[in-house]
Amino acid sequence: MKEKQKKAWSPMVTVLLFAFAALLLLGSSIGGARAALTYYSENYVSRVQMHNIGVSLVENGEKIAWRDYKSSGDGRWDEGGDLLLGNMLAEGEAFLPGKAYEEVLAVDNSGTIDQYVRVSIYKYWLDQDGNKLRELSPELIRLNLINQDSWILDPEASTPERTVLYYRNILASGTTSLPFCDTLTVDSSIADKVTKTTETENGSTVITTTYDYNGVQFRVKAKVDAVQDHNGEDAIWSPWGRKVSIDSNGALSLR
Repeated sequence: MKEKQKKAWSPMVTVLLFAFAALLLLGSSIGGARAALTYYSENYVSRVQMHNIGVSLVENGEKIAWRDYKSSGDGRWDEGGDLLLGNMLAEGEAFLPGKAYEEVLAVDNSGTIDQYVRVSIYKYWLDQDGNKLRELSPELIRLNLINQDSWILDPEASTPERTVLYYRNILASGTTSLPFCDTLTVDSSIADKVTKTTETENGSTVITTTYDYNGVQFRVKAKVDAVQDHNGEDAIWSPWGRKVSIDSNGALSLR
């Protein structure tokens, strides 16, 4: 009998589909970055004016999204930004599972007061219909966390889908934190799961191979929020619900 491949998906097809998934990610991630870039506790309005708060997400040295309260003091804010991961791929470049892409993320204090900051990172998969795909682990989407002496992982708030980090030190007005990650990689094993079917056609055996996860989409969202450094332990507890201790140098630790 003659054996041949029929309508087989090649690795290049898989790569191209992942490139498409990356583009879908780029088109939607900024909403997550913008949604709550700044959270201000109403408990402290009498002590610090709201318009002093401002925070920005910095990607590969560039401010990618921000939310700054206006100096008018009327509660209005300025927010904006470009696409998260928008410059990860060069023009015409296909996304490759297994490759580590530069993704250096940090936080800038774009307000006029010193602050404590928190970052929440969300990672998940969607099927071709836009439904969350539970069978694929978010851990296949890997952001390489760095500077872990300065960025504290909150194990109580973190899950495989969500990573919560606190910056240990006060972030002074006009300064940028140390980065909390430096690369993004999608595990190459995503392309390893295949299904083969065998049928007979005109006396020949035809084997059809398909990649099980063709067309899936991965999503990465980053949310940054900040509170004043004044009465820091209470300021953090009120909006974030997290008990912390702050030493005489202003360094934060989780209880």
